[in-house]
Amino acid sequence: MEYSTFGRHVAVDTWGVDFDLLNNAEWLQAQMVEAAEACGATVMSVQSKQFEPQGATVLVLLSESHLSIHTYPEKGFAALDCYTCGETVDPALAIDYMVSVLKPETIHAKKLVRGMGELQVETPDIQQVSLTK
Repeated sequence: MEYSTFGRHVAVDTWGVDFDLLNNAEWLQAQMVEAAEACGATVMSVQSKQFEPQGATVLVLLSESHLSIHTYPEKGFAALDCYTCGETVDPALAIDYMVSVLKPETIHAKKLVRGMGELQVETPDIQQVSLTK
C-alpha cells in the first residue's frame, strides 16, 4: 500500500480567552480529546502539564499526527496547533471545536498544505461552531 504525504496543518493564535479556562490543564485535556474526536481523528495518547504560577500545555498524539495547545492565562492567549496527514481528517474541525469552547475575542489563523512540494499557506475559515451533542 502506498501512502500519501499530503497533510494539513492549522495554527491559530487566540486572544481574549478567560483566565480560568486557560489555567486548567485537566479541563483543556478533556476538551482537546473531544476536539480530536470531533474531527474524526484517532487519539493514541495524551500528555498535559499544569505550570506554576499559571499556564498549561496539552499534547494529543493522533494516529494522523497531533493536536496541541500552549496557554498564557495572564495574557488571555492560547496557541493552538493541529496537523493531520491524509485527506480523511480535517484539522480545522478540531480547531473550530476548541475555538467554540474557548470563546476568544480575537483569532489569527493560518493553514499550511504540506507534503505536496512547496508549502502552501492559506487562511482557513475558522468558525465558532455551536456545541451540540
